Amino acid sequence: MSINVLAGIDGSKYTACVSDYAAWAAQQLSASLVLLHVRHKPEPTLLYNMGAATSLSAQDKIHAELADLDKKRAELVRTQSQVLLEQACAHITQAGYPAPRTISREGRLTEVLAQYDDYADLVVLGRRGNNEDDNPERLGSHVEQVIRTTDKPLLLTDGDFRLPQRVMIAFDGSDTTRKCVDYIAKSPLFKGLECHLVMVAGPSEEKQLQLDTARQLLEDNGHQATAALLQGEVKKNLLAYQEKQNMDVMVMGAYGHSRIRLWLLGSITNLMLQESHKPMLILR
Repeated sequence: MSINVLAGIDGSKYTACVSDYAAWAAQQLSASLVLLHVRHKPEPTLLYNMGAATSLSAQDKIHAELADLDKKRAELVRTQSQVLLEQACAHITQAGYPAPRTISREGRLTEVLAQYDDYADLVVLGRRGNNEDDNPERLGSHVEQVIRTTDKPLLLTDGDFRLPQRVMIAFDGSDTTRKCVDYIAKSPLFKGLECHLVMVAGPSEEKQLQLDTARQLLEDNGHQATAALLQGEVKKNLLAYQEKQNMDVMVMGAYGHSRIRLWLLGSITNLMLQESHKPMLILR
């Protein structure tokens, strides 16, 4: 069965970074790479008749001209989408990767991605998009929606591409983070990379056992693994470890569906997405 990496691009300055990480991931997974551009659906130009001051014939003429302009605008958007995909393909092949397939669709990103839910094994997106400002602590409006609606592994890129060498897994012993460790252990995505398991919790035999068990699973699957049990504020410790150890990618669990899990896990995921400026792999 074929494996597919689906990368969403939008023509923003983050497009090259998304393309680079997606091409790298496809190579690691021996997967096919597909570039997806979701075109915004133009709203039709409306003209309301506010009275008899404008004759019907004049209004009909204006309606016809506006409809023609709307059609031309839609054609330009399709052409622009094709040019964007061609440029991204050229960028990827120039870096030495195989040429990807391309898809252009009209609609909303979350709705289009849902159509490919059974098709994509990994989704790659930028943390911000074409209509977002450059505030490094502000997520693109699409990010949280996509995290909550897809059950696929989601790689969110940020900044410039750097060939991953070290990956950090934020681990808390929960079912979600144990699934994260299992995915990393068995997937070829991070094969050959240093894996760092980081738990922030009060010292206890139970927590240490959970951490050691997770580390052993990684080692049993051929990974070089390091485990660290830290005490204190979760966000502060995760960010400090990431910086000190020069991590290239962080792995975290996705938001929980219940309000309790959202408070316990989703809040930390949100904070790390906002304040960590490294690529993040979000797993459910």
